[in-house]
Amino acid sequence: GTYTAILMAPGFVPAARTALVTAAGTAGLGVIRLDRSPDVQLPPPGRWTIDPVHSSITVIAKHLGIASVRVQIKRFAGVIEIAEPVQRSSVRAVMRADSVDTGSKMRDDHLRSPDFLDVDSYPLIEYAGTGLTPEGGEHWTVGGTLTLHGTTRPVPLDLDYQGTGPDAWGGTRAAFHATTRLHRDLFGIRWNESLLPGIPQIANELRVILEVQAVQGDLPDMIKSIAGDLPVI
Repeated sequence: GTYTAILMAPGFVPAARTALVTAAGTAGLGVIRLDRSPDVQLPPPGRWTIDPVHSSITVIAKHLGIASVRVQIKRFAGVIEIAEPVQRSSVRAVMRADSVDTGSKMRDDHLRSPDFLDVDSYPLIEYAGTGLTPEGGEHWTVGGTLTLHGTTRPVPLDLDYQGTGPDAWGGTRAAFHATTRLHRDLFGIRWNESLLPGIPQIANELRVILEVQAVQGDLPDMIKSIAGDLPVI
């Protein structure tokens, strides 16, 4: 008989196709292309450079099971390549491990030591994202890998695209908010001390929050002068 198949995907306009199914029990629908929903506006394809002056990387860890310690990574650089189709887009980011900042020199020095990041042996933290999966509206999942403490593991990002607009230097920039969770023991960072029975001083699970502004093309000279010496991408 005659059947109608409706194909749907988050962020795309549904498409319907009708086919006559014969006694063999199969029918071909051919190649079906889904058009992107008109209410989903994305950055134009091309190279976008992360602006480190107007972006932030925050890592949050539970302390003694009740409070949170926030760690800022201050020195980083990155490039986003918006592709067509957008699902093939990619991102590369490099962070200097010795730029961690919690507001306490004693704590920061401990984080830089072999107990944690061991920055003398592993000076850089790197992220490589390859491919986007639409999750509906402005929400996406970035598939990527994180190299930390000499170990590379998959770390996806939950990404929200927040829009594109002009900036004060005559350029165009896009804004993104992303989050993820990771377990530091999977990267060989296992130090802990219990001050109370059964309660670790620092939790194993870390929450990461990224607030990113990216400039279309290269960074303006003013931003470069403020950012100073950044890791090489």
